[in-house]
Amino acid sequence: MHDHPDVQDCAEELRAALAAHGITLPSLGVDLPTFAARNPTQPLIALGNCNLPTARALAAALRKGVA
Repeated sequence: MHDHPDVQDCAEELRAALAAHGITLPSLGVDLPTFAARNPTQPLIALGNCNLPTARALAAALRKGVA
């Protein structure tokens, strides 16, 4: 396993930022296969699945950030 101490912090920062917009992605977390890979790689943050209202809320929050 490679040393990526900030990957969990990044996932938590993203969770907190989404929560500030009233958005919860229950499956958000570190993608364990990429975190534990033998080949050096950047671990991925798994966003997981979300329902339609959550997807719409996420899209609306992103649009507000661009305006």
